[in-house]
Amino acid sequence: MKSIYKLIISIVTTLAVGGISGFFTSSSVNGWFKTLNKPSFNPPGWLFAPVWTVLYILIGIAFYIIWNSQVKTEKKYTAYTYYWLQLLLNFGWSFLFFFYKRPDLALIDIIVLFIMIASTIFSFRKISKTAAWLLVPYLCWVAFATALNFAIWKLN
Repeated sequence: MKSIYKLIISIVTTLAVGGISGFFTSSSVNGWFKTLNKPSFNPPGWLFAPVWTVLYILIGIAFYIIWNSQVKTEKKYTAYTYYWLQLLLNFGWSFLFFFYKRPDLALIDIIVLFIMIASTIFSFRKISKTAAWLLVPYLCWVAFATALNFAIWKLN
């Protein structure tokens, strides 16, 4: 497959994960979520969409680098496994938190997500340091989101 197609598929796939989960959970953001007690460090709502868009693009580029690399298949298989697991957990968090209105279950999900992102970074690093570094902002944002999820759960 041509390299440009791999890049497009990688970015569009990750953006689609965010877009689909966002579409199905948006009604709770403007309804149920507004009624919750939030910590002082809760960012304004308008910030989430641009931050996640940038992060999903970086995640997609990182995956593209791994997919396009000439590294042995076994290393790539491990990297792919962690990548798809973290993307699935990412997708699931939105549904647990916003659709099912379960910050407690979402907190468990996001903690596991954090571990899977870190695992993805370590597995990507064995193939490409650049791909690994592209995931660091994502890990940092999820660390912040974990603290926010915990605080919301605790306050409510």
